[in-house]
Amino acid sequence: MKAKYINPFINATMNLFKDYLGLEVKSGTPIVLEDPQALDEVSGIIGLAGETTGSVVLSFSKDTAIKIISKFAGHPYQALGSEVLDGVGELINIVAGNAKKDLLDFKIVISLPGVITGNDYRIHWPEQVPVISVPFITSAGDFTLNVSLKDA
Repeated sequence: MKAKYINPFINATMNLFKDYLGLEVKSGTPIVLEDPQALDEVSGIIGLAGETTGSVVLSFSKDTAIKIISKFAGHPYQALGSEVLDGVGELINIVAGNAKKDLLDFKIVISLPGVITGNDYRIHWPEQVPVISVPFITSAGDFTLNVSLKDA
């Protein structure tokens, strides 16, 4: 997978956490996930279609999702309820929407976001395409950005 696909999502994620949440965020070294299903308990997912297809996922531990969405909403949440899950969906929607601005040459259509929770779920990644995972560190907790895209 080409860096031109991943970099807009990394930049959009960093800008989201800095501009919307006021959190300092540090990105780690991108890796290829050995097990593309090994994600945290809460994942916001968005699909891309068009000349480039695939999925983009923000994945959080339950506690990190609660802390980050509390900061995002300006309201303290104590549990992983519908408001927190809706917030995770909105985060991935913002990331994909902002990244799309840098991917205009690829004529991409973004799906509606979805949120998956639990310890035993499966994401249908594009076949024969690696999943690149970028770790992020914030004071509210760590999370990953996971991207798998291919030319259609």
